[in-house]
Formats: sequence, structure tokens, C-alpha cells
Amino acid sequence: MSRNYEVIKAHYAGSDNKDLQAMMAPVTDKTAWTEMAGFPYAGTYVGADAIISGVFKRIGEEWEGYALKVDTLVDGDSTIVGIGTYSGVYKKTGKAMSARVVHVWEMRDGKAVSFEQFTDTKLVAAAMG
Repeated sequence: MSRNYEVIKAHYAGSDNKDLQAMMAPVTDKTAWTEMAGFPYAGTYVGADAIISGVFKRIGEEWEGYALKVDTLVDGDSTIVGIGTYSGVYKKTGKAMSARVVHVWEMRDGKAVSFEQFTDTKLVAAAMG
């Protein structure tokens, strides 16, 4: 397995353990993190502070038990792809959601150049409305 694969595998292990520091290890101040249009946190965030405040902090505040279960991690050397399922309960509505997701990481020397998320935004929105 490539170094990039191992770095992203560790990112997802950090996610499983709710370890934000481990999750952010591959992120630099230039990492472009894109949440899909239609997703509640849609947009591109650059750098750890923007990613944490724009995505992870909001998820933590608005969702109960929000999780990502990664089923497959594909090693494409400089491109790493995570395939899995988001789940959680939106606090304001009490509605649960489960949505398939794909993450595409572009890597260089063990650091994330970019991250892009693809998910069924309609399933996420349905839990929020």
C-alpha cells in the first residue's frame, strides 16, 4: 500500500475515534476541501481552520451520532478514494439519515492537496426538513 493510502486510512481511523487531530493530519494550510453542492455544508474550504469551522464543528453541533463507515478504500497512489455511508440524526428534527458517499483525495507526499465529497444530498436534506 502507498504512503498516501496509509495516511488516509489513518484519517478515517481518527474519524472513527472522534480524534480531530488525527483526522486533520493530512491537511495543510493549502488543502482545498470541497463539500458537494446541495450538501448542508457545501463549498470549498481551504486549510484546517476553515475545514474545522465550516464542516466538522457544524456537523458536531447539528447532528447526533454523525458517523462515516468506510467500506472500501482504493489506493490510486496520488488519488485515494474512500467509499462508504454517512449516518446520523439531525438534532432539530430527530430524523435519521443514511446516505452513500464517495471521497476523492488528491495527495502529494502524504499530504492532501484536495478532497472532494460526493453524496446523495437529497437523503441528507430530508433528515433536516
